[in-house]
Amino acid sequence: MSAATGAVKATSSLIACEGVTVSYGEGEARVTALHSVDLAVQPGERLALWGRSGSGKTTVLHVLGGLVVPNEGSVTWRGQELSSLDDAARGRARAMGIAYIFQGSNLLSHFTAFENVAFAREASAQSAGRRSDRRAEHEPEDLLELVGLSAKLDSLPNELSGGEAQRVAIARALAQSPELLLCDEPTGHLDSDTAERVLDLMEALQREFSFALVTATHDAGVGARAGRVVELADGHVVGVTQP
Repeated sequence: MSAATGAVKATSSLIACEGVTVSYGEGEARVTALHSVDLAVQPGERLALWGRSGSGKTTVLHVLGGLVVPNEGSVTWRGQELSSLDDAARGRARAMGIAYIFQGSNLLSHFTAFENVAFAREASAQSAGRRSDRRAEHEPEDLLELVGLSAKLDSLPNELSGGEAQRVAIARALAQSPELLLCDEPTGHLDSDTAERVLDLMEALQREFSFALVTATHDAGVGARAGRVVELADGHVVGVTQP
């Protein structure tokens, strides 16, 4: 994938990393996963983090989501400095509008599709307080209807196909009323036809609800759907393109 390098300014961004370095281990075993990364995500943007396995994509997602605190640099979410907060405060900040979709659906195995979505909705509401936007008004059954699973409300995860489970994961993420949705290889375990349908669904929901969508992928086809692609290699941002 060709790319033109360039830093993205954090002005008016929803979330931004500036000079972020993340290292693990000590001494000779120390590994640096990210090297002085600058990245800003705008409200409603569709952005892809593209690169091979080990390039740092997932670490960037974890930094954006407040799951990893950088060794150096800053992360600012809706004007608040995430990286300076303690774990509890960072969790509360995440609850105010950041949701994840993982490579595997990561559903609670003993909960039905309905219960998985309802649990996420209630947990988000308790952490952040209910908000009056359209997403917060949706009941779990409404969200499952949005992703085409009205007939699967009472199904357990092991009774769902891979594509169905991932659609439940999407509904669960929407239940958290995200302003920022972080996706880590969300179609990595799906066949190509199912992956296309899942991606089409996510894009349609993003247009409806206007959340920013950041997807980590090694699939150039997924990157081609983004409004901006940030390419990583060995923990460095090596290029930015707009397909």
